[in-house]
Amino acid sequence: MLPSFDQWVILVIAFAAALVLSYFMTPPVKEFAERIGAMDVPRDDRRVHDHPIPRMGGLAIVVGFVLAVLFCVPPDEKIYGILIGSLIIAFMGGLDDIVSLTPWIKFLGQILAAVVIVRSGLVIDAITWSTEQTYIEISNLSGAVITIFWIVLCTNAVNLIDGLDGLAVGVSAISSCVLLVVSLLASELSVSIILASLLGACLGFLPYNLNPAKIFMGDVGSQFLGFVLSTVSILGMFKLQAVITFFLPLLALAVPLADTVFAVIRRVLKGQSPFHADRGHFHHRLLASGLSQKQAVAVLYGVSAIGGLIALLIAGRSLALKVLCLVAIFLALVGIAVIVFIRNPRRARARKEHEQALREAQERAAHEAAEPPAGDYAEPPAPSPEPAEDCAGKDPGSEA
Repeated sequence: MLPSFDQWVILVIAFAAALVLSYFMTPPVKEFAERIGAMDVPRDDRRVHDHPIPRMGGLAIVVGFVLAVLFCVPPDEKIYGILIGSLIIAFMGGLDDIVSLTPWIKFLGQILAAVVIVRSGLVIDAITWSTEQTYIEISNLSGAVITIFWIVLCTNAVNLIDGLDGLAVGVSAISSCVLLVVSLLASELSVSIILASLLGACLGFLPYNLNPAKIFMGDVGSQFLGFVLSTVSILGMFKLQAVITFFLPLLALAVPLADTVFAVIRRVLKGQSPFHADRGHFHHRLLASGLSQKQAVAVLYGVSAIGGLIALLIAGRSLALKVLCLVAIFLALVGIAVIVFIRNPRRARARKEHEQALREAQERAAHEAAEPPAGDYAEPPAPSPEPAEDCAGKDPGSEA
C-alpha cells in the first residue's frame, strides 16, 4: 500500500530539506577544504583532472542527510545505530581526505562502524527467496559476520568508483531512487524517509561535482554513501516479503559491487594487494576506449539504471510498472549503444579517417579513369626524308 497524504508530505520535506542543506553547504565546505589543504592533487596517471581540486565535499552530503533524518524519521535504536555508524565512517573519511590514512586503518574504521550497526540490532537474519515467502534463516553469529561483510563491501564499492566527476554520487542517487521506490511498494515508511533524505543530499551536491567538477566528495562522501546504502538495504530490502529480496540490493548497487569484485580478483591474480590502486576500473576502461569523461559517466549511469529497473521488475506487481520498466530499460540500452558505438570520439575519428581515405581512393580512381590509356596516344610516325634528286638526269642549262 502506498503512503498516505501525511506520509507523502514527510517524504517530500525530508527530500527537500536534505537537498537544500546539501546544496547550500557545499560552497562553505569547499572554502573550508581549501583553507586546511584538503586538495586532490593529480600526482599519478589514475587521476583524470589536471589541476588541484578541493575534496571533502561529502561533508555537505553528511550534514544534509543527518539533519533530515533526525527531524523526519521516528527514532529507534536501529536508526540511531545507522546515524552513529555513518558519522564514524564520515569522521574516518574526513581524516583520510586530510592526512591520507593507510588502507588498513580505513578498513578497521569500517569494521568498527559495521559493529555499531550489528550492536544496534540491525542484522541479516533471514533471506527471502520466492513469492511464496520461503526464506533461509541465518544464525546470530553467521548473520553478524554476513552483515559486517556486506557493509564493508558496499562502503568500499562506492569509494572505488569515485574516479570520475559526478560518477559515485550519481550512481548512489540512482541506487537510492530505486531502493526508495521498492520501499514505497513494501510500505516501509522509515526506510523510505531515509532513502528520500539520501537522494536529496546526493542531488544537492551533484551540480558541484559534475564535469568539470568544482569539488570532489572525497572519502568522507563516497564511504558515507556506500555505508548508508548498505545499512538501509539491510533495514528494508532484506526484510521484504513476497519478492526475491536477496537480489534487490545487488541489482540496485550492481555497478559499484561488480567493479569492486573484479578489482579484487584482478589484483589478487596479479599478486597485488586488494587495496593496490590501478587503472583497471570500469570508468578507466571506458576512457581507454575513447569515451570522454561525460560519456563514460553517462554509460555507467545507464548501466546502474538498468540494474535498478530490473530490481523494480522483480519487486513490482503492477503490469503498468513492469511495462514502464521494460520501456525504460530499452531506452537505456539504446542510449548506451549510441554513446559507445556512434558518439565515441575515437570511433568517430576512425570513421572520418576511413571516409577520407575512401574519398581519396575514389578521387584517384576517377582521375585515372579520366586519363586514356597510354596505348591510345601512339606517337605519329616521323616524316620520311624526301628522296635526293638525281642531278645526272637534269639538263645543266635549266639552272639559270
